[in-house]
Amino acid sequence: MSRIGKKPIDLPGGVKVAISGNNISITGPKGTLSMAHAKGVKVTHDSAASMIKVERDSDSAQHRALHGTTRALLNNIVVGVTTGYQKKMEVYGTGYSVAMVGQNVELKVGYSHPIKVPIPTGIKVAVEVPAAKGDETPAKLTVDGIDKQVIGSFCRAIKDARQPEPYKGKGVRYAGEQIRRKAGKAFAGAGGG
Repeated sequence: MSRIGKKPIDLPGGVKVAISGNNISITGPKGTLSMAHAKGVKVTHDSAASMIKVERDSDSAQHRALHGTTRALLNNIVVGVTTGYQKKMEVYGTGYSVAMVGQNVELKVGYSHPIKVPIPTGIKVAVEVPAAKGDETPAKLTVDGIDKQVIGSFCRAIKDARQPEPYKGKGVRYAGEQIRRKAGKAFAGAGGG
């Protein structure tokens, strides 16, 4: 039995669940999200105990894999519609900056042109520090939303604009992310032979 899959998902107050066939729609204070689960997995809503249970049809390898995955995705939806998700990002590098331009995040990260990343619907972006000052003070932005997958792929698109390089650490990274640094070239002393 999947350790994750067999745990029931507790529903906080104010969360409504609608199941029709393979489609599940969950509504909470922050909004509504829905997903379609795969065949071989059964999702039931126990309104008396205020929980969702996920069960699998058989012990085949595919059904075992889908059991835990379906439960984790449903739990992400419940957390998203009740508390939401937030990711903080930092841009390191002299002259690097981040700004909101219409429905895009515009990054100036060392190229001859700014990189524009379109903001998906349902995502809020707040720029706290617009420009990096040297390699110590980064530009900062926060991404908020209810869909964990959309936030993750949007933040990845921002990070792909300029991956952090290992020598000075310049580039876009998640807040708290550690970059494995490399030592620069060591020059030989004068007086060779």
